[in-house]
Amino acid sequence: MTGLRRSAPRTDARPGGPWHAPRAWAIAALGVAAVAAAPWGIGEGAQRFLSEAMLMLAMAQMWNLLAGYAGLVSMGQQVFVGLGAYCLFFASISLKLAPFWVLPLAPLLCAAVAAIVALFMFRLREAYFAIGTWVFSEVVSLLISKTERLGGERGIGLPTARLVDPRWLEPLTFWISAAIAIASVFGTYALLRSRVGLGLMTVRDNDIAAASIGVDVWRNRFIAFVIAAAGCGLAGAVSFTATLYVAPGFAFDPNWVVAMMIIVIIGGIGTLEGPILGVIIYFTLREVLTVVFGLSAGWYLIGLGLVAIAAILFEPDGLWPLVRGRLGGDWLSVRREPPVPLQLPAPAPSAEAATSSARGLGATPGDG
Repeated sequence: MTGLRRSAPRTDARPGGPWHAPRAWAIAALGVAAVAAAPWGIGEGAQRFLSEAMLMLAMAQMWNLLAGYAGLVSMGQQVFVGLGAYCLFFASISLKLAPFWVLPLAPLLCAAVAAIVALFMFRLREAYFAIGTWVFSEVVSLLISKTERLGGERGIGLPTARLVDPRWLEPLTFWISAAIAIASVFGTYALLRSRVGLGLMTVRDNDIAAASIGVDVWRNRFIAFVIAAAGCGLAGAVSFTATLYVAPGFAFDPNWVVAMMIIVIIGGIGTLEGPILGVIIYFTLREVLTVVFGLSAGWYLIGLGLVAIAAILFEPDGLWPLVRGRLGGDWLSVRREPPVPLQLPAPAPSAEAATSSARGLGATPGDG
């Protein structure tokens, strides 16, 4: 009788495995302390720049969740950036509350809108879905621009910002931006390590095959779409709170989604680390082209577009896989590995079987 095979707990000896947990917690604690103390060590200009970069990271991570893991290429993700901003401004002014108190309403509204829109958008596939999301964004932008209570095309300011101590406005924006960026990375990591994440990656690779093995394609994509909308809405609300002004031309600007796409493509689509690397490259190039070379906003976008095209041609998976190969380790990998089979020992022979075996071994030809 052959031994039974069963799954054994896998000892994770990869970099970043459980045996590195104390070091990871120590690094996390140092990171939290650095973020908490940063406003007292850097100026307001640096705080605004870092807040912008961290919010863009959160938006790019949400777009990456859609395109890189759910297989949904959205060209209208800027609609949730704008809706989140307008929700915060309208609620803060109407309720006469400081903007940070009504901040949770922005992702809730965007998630609700996404849940309704998904009922119609999910009837479209591939390029039609991308075009459909862009058209929806343009329609919402036009509706907002025609609504005088929201400022129309002129936009509206945020007078309730006076309810926040001016000394704390920039630090609070910085801390909230950092929290959103961290939550976007590790929240997405936790989602992708769950059963929903496994279903998402199955759907991304082949939705028809995924449906044939019992994966609920619609449900998994719906969850990703709603989460991505809420994340972009939250980041957009904080972004425009920092400027104290919102208008349709800025809030629903297609350059929002263009920036998300460039960051993800350069860094590496379908990886959690890719948008982080992409944000670093994006803002470095932007500052070099605009500050060092003095190019206008249009020219720096052209430069970034050329970098994205080069990445597609020479590194289709983005730059992060190349960097990861040099650095080693899996980092924030969400790959699943099959469990290591454990070969159980065969049961010990009985005493009667052992005696019979001994007699057989001791017998000689002719014994009878």
